[in-house]
Amino acid sequence: MVGTSSTPSENASAQSAREGSLANLSQQLADFAATVKRPDEAKKAINEAFEEIEAKGLVPGLGIGDLAPDFTLPDARGGEVRLSERLAKGPVVLIFYRGSWCPYCNLELRAYQAALPEFESAGASLVAVSPQRPDDTLSMAEKNELAFDVLSDAEQDVLEAYRIRFELPEGITEHMLEGTLAALARQQPNGRFSLPVPATYVIDPEGRVRARHVSMAYRTRMEPADALAAIREIQAERS
Repeated sequence: MVGTSSTPSENASAQSAREGSLANLSQQLADFAATVKRPDEAKKAINEAFEEIEAKGLVPGLGIGDLAPDFTLPDARGGEVRLSERLAKGPVVLIFYRGSWCPYCNLELRAYQAALPEFESAGASLVAVSPQRPDDTLSMAEKNELAFDVLSDAEQDVLEAYRIRFELPEGITEHMLEGTLAALARQQPNGRFSLPVPATYVIDPEGRVRARHVSMAYRTRMEPADALAAIREIQAERS
C-alpha cells in the first residue's frame, strides 16, 4: 500500500475549513439584535429589570472549579441522558437555553451544531438543556437539525441546582412580544414565568467547571471557539 502525506498548503486549507465552522457567534447575535423592532420603553424596562437581577447576584450560576451537579433528563426522542455518563467519555459543553421561542438561543445552538465535528474531534460532547417540555424539545432539535443531546428540564430542578433559574419580575410580561408570551404560557402552563439565565459551562471529566459564560445579557453567549479552546486545554492536561 502506498502511503500519503499532506502538504503544508493542504494542511492550511484543512485548518481554514475547520475554522470556518467556528463562526463568529457574537457578530451573528449582534446582527440579529439590530433587526429587532421593539419600543424604546419596552427595551429599557426589560434591560433594567435584568440588570437589577444580575446586580443582586440572584442567579450567579456555578463558578470556575465548582463541581457540576449530576442529573438525568429526558431527551427529545424519549430516551434519558445522564451527565456523569457523558463525562465518563470526555469533557462536556453544557448549554442552558431559554426555549425554541428565543431567536438568540436558536442562533447559538446552530453555531454549536456547525462546530460539532470540531468538538467531537477533540473528544467532547455537547449537551443542551431548556425548561421546554419533551415534545417542544423534539421540535426544536428537528427545526435546527441538531445532532447533539437536547434535554428537557420541565420541572426546572437542574436549572435550580445550577443556580440559573429566575422568575420574570412583575410588570415585565407587558413589555414582551406576544409570540414570546404565548410560547411561555405553553411552556409553563402554571402561569409562573421562570427562565434560565443563558449559560454555557465547559466541564472536565472529573465534573469540574473549567470555563463558563453566565449572563442576564441574553444577547451574548459563549463563542464556540472559546469553548473549544477550553476543551483542548483540558485534553492537553490529560495527555
